[in-house]
Amino acid sequence: MRVRIRLSHGPRIQAKNRKNQHVALALASLLTPAAVTACVLAFWRLTADFNATGAFPISSGLFSHWLVWLAGAAALQLASILLNRYGNSQPVLRKSVKEPEQELVNSGSTTSAL
Repeated sequence: MRVRIRLSHGPRIQAKNRKNQHVALALASLLTPAAVTACVLAFWRLTADFNATGAFPISSGLFSHWLVWLAGAAALQLASILLNRYGNSQPVLRKSVKEPEQELVNSGSTTSAL
């Protein structure tokens, strides 16, 4: 014996794409100053190597090299750019066939049909 249970169709679940855009924009706005700070530390370390400035506070280890700070600054800025693209993405709108007069207004032509 087979028993079939029929369930009614409920509301469809709609997947919302890019639901954390505001979080991405907030994080991107914080990453740019961090990248500038890392770049300043890279140039401070480089000038400290030439004895043009005072001693760099980190004298040994991985973060005592200016290239590490410069690579970190580049990585932070790249992450900031990517998060800005994710957060500011606009949906692509197709042109409507039903409104040709709107297309004429936006074309920028100076001639008018009277």
